[in-house]
Amino acid sequence: MTSLTISPTDLQGINDQVVIVTGASSGIGLATVQLLLRHGAKVFASDLNDMPLPEATQVSFMKVDVTSWDQQLAMFKAAVRAYGAVHHVFGNAGITMSNTLLEDTVDEHGDPVPPSLKTIDVNVIGILYTVKLGTHYIRQSGEGGSIVLTASESSFSRFQATDYTVSKHGVLGLLRALTTNLQPSTSTSTSTPRIRINAIAPGWTATGILPSLVLDTLGPGAYQTPDVVARSVVLLMADKQRHGQMVYSNKGSYYEIEDGERGFIQHGREILGEHYGDAIEGLRRIRERMEEAKVREEGGRGGE
Repeated sequence: MTSLTISPTDLQGINDQVVIVTGASSGIGLATVQLLLRHGAKVFASDLNDMPLPEATQVSFMKVDVTSWDQQLAMFKAAVRAYGAVHHVFGNAGITMSNTLLEDTVDEHGDPVPPSLKTIDVNVIGILYTVKLGTHYIRQSGEGGSIVLTASESSFSRFQATDYTVSKHGVLGLLRALTTNLQPSTSTSTSTPRIRINAIAPGWTATGILPSLVLDTLGPGAYQTPDVVARSVVLLMADKQRHGQMVYSNKGSYYEIEDGERGFIQHGREILGEHYGDAIEGLRRIRERMEEAKVREEGGRGGE
């Protein structure tokens, strides 16, 4: 785990870039919109709730339910119409726990009823849609760019909010899978725009997702404000060297916890030893074969 310091100069690379932000009308999303605007970005915001003033007059906005593919597609198309391109996407829309899976609820026949999947739909399916569309439209810009996902401290800890924790583990899994898939390929054209993917993992943060009772119980100084988290979001967009990273923020301090000699990935290697190496080597060979097959397939599609 590497400690980070984020200065205003670290965020300057976002100037004049087009950024889509989901879950933009409050909390971390709103704080990120405000920071992006201060650093000269062009923001297309979305949420189920209206943007507050003055941000409502400073950004393009669309009401979007992220669980709807059609609504997200319309959002990306509208962003391109408004600004001509999409360079960065902040997949931030999310909700809190819907159930623990331990509720003993039954129907009129006394049979167990299925659990609500609302949290999974928003926090996982919605993010999958955002990433899928984000990679497509960032490629269309021809300049490359990045996707930042909102994970959580619960992505790597034991947290009792069952479906919420499952969803945030899913975001971390998505980051890890796409980090490799989005690595520049040695067998494809170097002219393909590079897309980076990173995530943030906020600790306790004063947002609408946390009831006031929770914040009161934690007490002053035990949580951070959304603007702290926003700085980590914009850093991951602005710094073109960052890929596959997850920045954990806690009470105003920042830590990169995936990469590096003290990161989770390296720690896993050390714990598993040669078994980890064998597995990674197998995955590497499979990936090479898949890339070779893709090149042969694309070559077979050539015209006259």
